[in-house]
Amino acid sequence: MQVVDRELTRFRQWLAGELSGKVAGPNAAEVRQRVMETPGPRWFGEDRPIRRVHGDAAIFIGGLRALLLQSLHPLAMAAVAAHSGYRGDPWGRLQRTSAFLATTTYGTAEDAERIVAVVRAVHERVQGTASDGRPYAASDPHLLEWVHVAEVDSFLRCHQRYGAEPLDDAGADGYVTDMARIAIELGVPDPPRTRAELAERLRAFRPELAGTPEARAAARFLLLNAPLPLPARPPYAVLAAASVAIALLPSWARWPLRLPYLPLTEATAIRAAGHTLVGGLRWVLGAR
Repeated sequence: MQVVDRELTRFRQWLAGELSGKVAGPNAAEVRQRVMETPGPRWFGEDRPIRRVHGDAAIFIGGLRALLLQSLHPLAMAAVAAHSGYRGDPWGRLQRTSAFLATTTYGTAEDAERIVAVVRAVHERVQGTASDGRPYAASDPHLLEWVHVAEVDSFLRCHQRYGAEPLDDAGADGYVTDMARIAIELGVPDPPRTRAELAERLRAFRPELAGTPEARAAARFLLLNAPLPLPARPPYAVLAAASVAIALLPSWARWPLRLPYLPLTEATAIRAAGHTLVGGLRWVLGAR
């Protein structure tokens, strides 16, 4: 029995290393130590909701949902397709996003300000013309707000469904307020600060959204063709092909991306699969 436990522990630690290496990069342990242990004031105290949401394994589902939802804005998707390199370097993009979330959520105020400045400088260089002839710029406050509200809605909904400790009403509003602090630093002048404001902003964006060929290609890549190591493919199939992330998309976002809508299955089998998947991720991550 001790041999089995020892081998299981080794396997769990190996999976944790593989996962953290993909999400945070080869120097994940060093990055984590710097972010978490560098002394100094933080943007968010230890009791803030943002720390609970971003520290839970449900954020993996939230991240995939956010990417699918964000792709529905033609100008935002045009910028991603032309400049992000998500096909050629998907893990690099994920690692940069992971570093940004970790640093702004848990890092010192100085480090948070530094990484925001880096992102804003990148945004200033991302400009172009969409396939419909409209110009876009990643620094456009309106596009920044769309990316922000899609992300906040996704992270919060997935946490409330699959998180180990879902937030109460005040905590959920507090999470939207916490995320507004980061949005302002990135250049969004008046981000939503409550769930009611968040829902209203999402409704206001709907007339601008469409399932462009670029958006549908991105969805196919994310759901069917993401470059994954062999051990990660079965759980990712649950996450993507089995529609755990898709099931949390609003119905109006499905058809433009040609994604299925199966309400009975989503309310039973897919929800159970999601809890199993997130529980497994939580078990793996607990090894580090």
